[in-house]
Amino acid sequence: MTTNLILGTAGHIDHGKTSLIRALTGIDTDRLPEERRRGITIDLGFAELCVGPFRLGIVDVPGHERFVRNMLAGATGMDLAMLVVAADDSVKPQTREHLDILRLLDLQAGVVAITKCDLADPSWVDLVEDEIRALVAGTFLADAPLVRTSVPTRHGLDTLCTALEAAARKVVEQAPRRSLSGPFRMAIDRAFTIEGHGTIVTGSVISGRVRQGEELRIEPGGLKVRVRGLRTHHRMTDEVQRGQRAAINLAGVHHGQIGRGQELAAPEHLVPSRLITARLHAVESATRPLRNRARVRVHLGTAELLATVILLDADQVAAGQSAIGQLFLREPAVCSWNQPFVIRAESPPLTVGGGQVLVPSSRRLRRGDAAALAALADLQSADACRRAAAALFLAGFDGWRPAELARTAGIHDAQAVCDALRENGTLRELALSPTRRLQFHQTVLEQLCQRIEKTLAKLHQRFPLRLSIDRQTVQRGFSYVEEPIQNLALETLRERNRIQLSERTVALADHGPQLSQNERKLLERLLSEYRAAGIEAPSVPEFQQKATHNREAVPHLIALAAANGDLVEIAPGYYLHRDVDQQLRRTLAHELSGGNPLTVSRIREILETTRKYAVPYCEYLDRTGFTQRKGDVRLLAPGED
Repeated sequence: MTTNLILGTAGHIDHGKTSLIRALTGIDTDRLPEERRRGITIDLGFAELCVGPFRLGIVDVPGHERFVRNMLAGATGMDLAMLVVAADDSVKPQTREHLDILRLLDLQAGVVAITKCDLADPSWVDLVEDEIRALVAGTFLADAPLVRTSVPTRHGLDTLCTALEAAARKVVEQAPRRSLSGPFRMAIDRAFTIEGHGTIVTGSVISGRVRQGEELRIEPGGLKVRVRGLRTHHRMTDEVQRGQRAAINLAGVHHGQIGRGQELAAPEHLVPSRLITARLHAVESATRPLRNRARVRVHLGTAELLATVILLDADQVAAGQSAIGQLFLREPAVCSWNQPFVIRAESPPLTVGGGQVLVPSSRRLRRGDAAALAALADLQSADACRRAAAALFLAGFDGWRPAELARTAGIHDAQAVCDALRENGTLRELALSPTRRLQFHQTVLEQLCQRIEKTLAKLHQRFPLRLSIDRQTVQRGFSYVEEPIQNLALETLRERNRIQLSERTVALADHGPQLSQNERKLLERLLSEYRAAGIEAPSVPEFQQKATHNREAVPHLIALAAANGDLVEIAPGYYLHRDVDQQLRRTLAHELSGGNPLTVSRIREILETTRKYAVPYCEYLDRTGFTQRKGDVRLLAPGED
């Protein structure tokens, strides 16, 4: 069975990359007239080489420092690399920078081709080999074969093909995760039109496969397209798959709407974002550290974007060191978990570092957030369940879906992983509507509960005389969370006896008001006046009006007295002292005994008051079950004799 892989070239300008590819494949990858006129590669070129059971899609990249951005666009999807060094020129600046870039792309295998050996003495080539060995020491090319070649004499070409086959075999053995099971995705490096065919896009297929007639999306942009035709290296085909170079004829879009930097993918697989969380690494050759808030150029897929770096666990990243950070992009981009990227300085444009994506569409994280940093560490784990749990945690309440695990954690068997997370209590579900369910991490709910408790503590401190806080006041502070989630958190706290919860109010379970000496005196005076007033107690506003000091404390003190049982709330704003209420009940119980019915007018006469007080008091007695109303009269409720 043939395995498709992408082989990328790298090396200094005029070191013979394009000539070597032409000698190996018979294809001249310099397609632009200016490239042929000037004799240098400016943009990407493509060819195909079969070695044993492997079909290598070759991406020929420019070697000139001015075209490193084009080189980086071609590096997308590389599986192995061929570093090219000219025997008559040896290691040069772009040789070093290209090697740094290949290391940042997390490649596992490759070969080193020494070209133009016919132009140098063998003893000189020996010195060149020594310099190359010193350069690649400690890199993925440390043990790679160094193959001496000459295009005019075709010396070493067969040996080079054998070395490429061995490197391809190493890639397959060391990286079995590179499968066809994921959603289709291809970073676009060219978009153009052909008369009679319409829009064509080309790129290296990063994952999955696609067939003619299938629908795809172009992101960023959300453009819906349909596959009209497929080609790979000038051959028509019914399907293209991971590891192949592809030219895809699209219906439903004009080529002017598409450009390098966008990606073609399965519907809903990629999500554009301007904020990415990643592991960052500074190259060992960096002359200055990557600092917090540095402005950089990020090369992600085939896109080049300006960004600001915010470090989460360090103030700077020195040469050869790593850190966790967030990239605030000037424009939205698409990416997936573990995708490599390269960072270049804004000016001068030198490669300073790179890294791997951890959260492809992130929310802003606080520096030093221990829980977030722990989750980001889990995202670097080889354990699929740990990665899935971390991705779920970092999604918060943002509407996470199991299908996103391919993009957010590199997991394609989402069902098995989700079942395991449900079983151990990590994954929670909540019905937001009859047709919509929210899935979230249990720890995210715990964090919300903790924030609610802290908010209540602050409100109690701000309003020390209030026994409880209006529930809507508390919930408005968490408007970024949907109401059903807020309610779940409140119910969770109530079940744990952390809060007291009613339909309208909420309070910490252990909350109690702290009264000053003046407030205690005012409370005693209020209770005394309520006892003396009998049934005709003033309303709360009337008590406030009568107070000479601490008027603002009166409503809270009355509410406190009611909560303590010293006052009884008859109607909103109308309270009686409990002793008064008990005496009134005894009086009415005597008058109502023996089944004797009483009208409100008669009760008013018995209590020696007016309808203003008699009516709400009768309604209160009905509400509390002391009396029963039948028509215009009240009867004593059974058991109240």
